[in-house]
Amino acid sequence: MKTPFVTKELVQEIVKKYPTPFHIYDEKGIRENARKLKEAFSWNKGFKEFFAVKATPNPYILQILKEEGCGVDCASIQELYLAEAVGMKEGDIMFSSNETPAGEFAKARELGGYINLDDITLIDFLDKECGIPETVFCRFNPGGFYNVSNDIMDNPGDSKYGMTRHQIADAYRRLMMLGAKNFGIHAFLCSGALTNDYYPMLARDLFKLAVELHEETGADIRYINLSGGIGIPYRPGIKPCDIMKIGEGVRAAYEEIIEPAGMEVAIFTELGRFMLAPYGHLICKAIHEKHIYKEYIGVDACAANLMRPAMYGAYHHLTVLGKEDAECDHRYDVVGNLCENNDKFAIDRDLPRIDIGDYICIHDTGAHGFSMGYNYNGMLRSAELLLKEDGSVQLIRRAETAHDYFATLDVCPMMKNINYK
Repeated sequence: MKTPFVTKELVQEIVKKYPTPFHIYDEKGIRENARKLKEAFSWNKGFKEFFAVKATPNPYILQILKEEGCGVDCASIQELYLAEAVGMKEGDIMFSSNETPAGEFAKARELGGYINLDDITLIDFLDKECGIPETVFCRFNPGGFYNVSNDIMDNPGDSKYGMTRHQIADAYRRLMMLGAKNFGIHAFLCSGALTNDYYPMLARDLFKLAVELHEETGADIRYINLSGGIGIPYRPGIKPCDIMKIGEGVRAAYEEIIEPAGMEVAIFTELGRFMLAPYGHLICKAIHEKHIYKEYIGVDACAANLMRPAMYGAYHHLTVLGKEDAECDHRYDVVGNLCENNDKFAIDRDLPRIDIGDYICIHDTGAHGFSMGYNYNGMLRSAELLLKEDGSVQLIRRAETAHDYFATLDVCPMMKNINYK
C-alpha cells in the first residue's frame, strides 16, 4: 500500500485555515529525490536536470529545485516568465516549444535559455526573430515504433514532435552557415516508462546519432538531452525505477560510444513526473453518498482539480485518512460533481467504509495534477500548499475565487452588479 506523507490529524489542522480540496507537496521528498538524481549522474561533469515546468508550474516549487541545482524546461512564454521570476540565469533554461508564436524565442534568448528547435522550418523563423545563438538544440524523431526490452513503449511515428534523421543533419549544416557553433540533441520517445532500460537505450541511440552527425556534418555536439519519460508506480506493488541503475546504464553507453569517439558531451534530463508526482497529494472530503446500481462516494474535488483519471483512465491510489489499517470491504466509485460521467477518481475501488466528512488522499498528484486544471462547469481551481521540511504548512497558491473566474468578463456590463460570494 502507499503511505501518505500527511495524516488525518495534520489535515484536520490544515482545513481550519485552508478548506478542501487542495493540493499539497512534500518539500523533504522533493529535495531528497533531486539529490538522488544528481548523484546518479554525478559521473558526467556537465549533467543538469531541467525540470519540466508544465508538470508543476509553481514558483515555490521551482525555487526548491533551483536550490538543488536544477534548471527548468519551458514550452511557452508564461513558463519563461516563471523561470524569470525565480531568477533562473543563463544556462538554466531549456526552451522546448513547438509551433512557436512570435516573440517567444526572443524572450528565451533574453533570459539566456537554450533554444531547442522542434522543426527544421523554425531555423529561418528563429533567425528572423532574434538571430541564431551560438548553441542550438534540435529535437530528433526516429519515426516508427520505439521498443525497449522487446516491448513497444511508444509510437514516435505518430508524434508531432521532432525532425527526421535527414532533417536534423540538414538543420545542423544550415545552422552552422548562420553562425551556430555548438549543438545539442534532444529526444522524447516514451512517457511513463517503468523500466530501468529506457534511458540507457535512448542514450545509446542518441550517442550513436551524435557521433554520426559529428562525422557527417562536422557539428560540435556538446549536449545530449534525454528529456523525460521515466515513470512512477501509480499502483501499489509496482516496483519503482532505480535511478542509480539508470544512471549507471547511461554511463556504460557513454563510455562505450562517446569516449572512443573523442567527444565530451554533457547529459541533460528533463523530468517532470519522476521529480514531483510522488510528492504531491490532492486532499478532498467525502460530502455525499449515493446508492443506485453502484455505490458512489461524492467528494468536494472533481476532474477540474485532477484531470488524469477522466482524460486517460489513469489510476491514482486513494487512502481514506485515519482508516489506513481498516479492511477494504466496500466497493465504490469515488466521483466529483462535474456534469460529465467520466468525472471519477476511482471506479469499482475496494476501500474501507467511507463516512461523510472523511478526508481522502489522492496520491501521486505532484506532477500533471493542479497544472492540468480547468474551469469547466465554472469550477474553481484549488489552493496549493507546501509541507515544509520543518513540518509547517505554507500556502503557495491561493484557491481561485468567483472574481478570478469572471475577471476576463470585465468588458461585460451585465456582470458588474453580481454579488460574488
